[in-house]
Amino acid sequence: MRALILFLLATPALASEDIPDQYPQSVLYSKPVEVIPHVFSAIGATAPPTYENAGHNNNLSFIVTDEGVVVVNSGASWKLAEALHAEIRAVTEQPVKLVINENGQGHAMLGNGYWAAQGVPILAHEDAAAEFADGAPQDLASLQNYARELSEGTVIAPPTETFSDTRTITMGGVTIEVMHLGPAHSPGDTQVWIPQWSMMLAGDLAFHERMPPIFEGICTSCWIETWETKLEPMAPTYVIPGHGHPTNLAQVTRYTRDYLADLREKIGAHLEEGGDLGGAYYVDQSRWSHLDTFEELATKNAGVVFAEMEFE
Repeated sequence: MRALILFLLATPALASEDIPDQYPQSVLYSKPVEVIPHVFSAIGATAPPTYENAGHNNNLSFIVTDEGVVVVNSGASWKLAEALHAEIRAVTEQPVKLVINENGQGHAMLGNGYWAAQGVPILAHEDAAAEFADGAPQDLASLQNYARELSEGTVIAPPTETFSDTRTITMGGVTIEVMHLGPAHSPGDTQVWIPQWSMMLAGDLAFHERMPPIFEGICTSCWIETWETKLEPMAPTYVIPGHGHPTNLAQVTRYTRDYLADLREKIGAHLEEGGDLGGAYYVDQSRWSHLDTFEELATKNAGVVFAEMEFE
């Protein structure tokens, strides 16, 4: 186990959109690994959601305590949630006591129906709950389109509890702080902090190995501010990002905060030169071309940031 931790911290595992399903005997894209003692994560594909990865393209994690298990992300479907539960049962006899949704996107919440059917409480930030309420029908339709029979059983189930700033949970001698550090990738982005283990489950505040998608309406300057004023001072030793393998703060800073700052700098220079939206799509992002989803997202991100910065 110590060797695994040292490997994850020193040499981040490689990801690629071309890597096939790593766990063919399960609907999960990969089998959960114990990142540090008692904290497990099933690392999702770094590709967009597809039939081949069953929508498991984010990280589905769980924390094992002496009094129960806390799950972070319900998964993109009933079947993914059910498969993750089977993996939990293989690790511990402790029951799942709580599910935390890291945001309001389908791959974080569409598995809620499974967990609700098990009688497990589901916690989300109030803004994430509102986003899911608004977008869940479209998220479900998208799942049914790409996942086909793998979407069977999935229903729309909202979180059963919400929080606004922080919710502290003590279970089995472990203090778990469920936090909304500030604006980032999507409304109500949620982080799960375990201070005694210096472990941050960062959700989509942090990306690794794949390019972060920047949605319309996102405040990238706010995302950077949240990073620099809230996350960095916490100085977690271990980070499980929303996407990509577990790693350390320096690595997710490189691929999240540094990427956002670089793109804003390039778009800012383009604006100062009198550039228009059409030209913004071609600002130089070659520094990031090795990241998965670069081809899908680089030009889109540039256009969104141009629209954001044009009237700043």
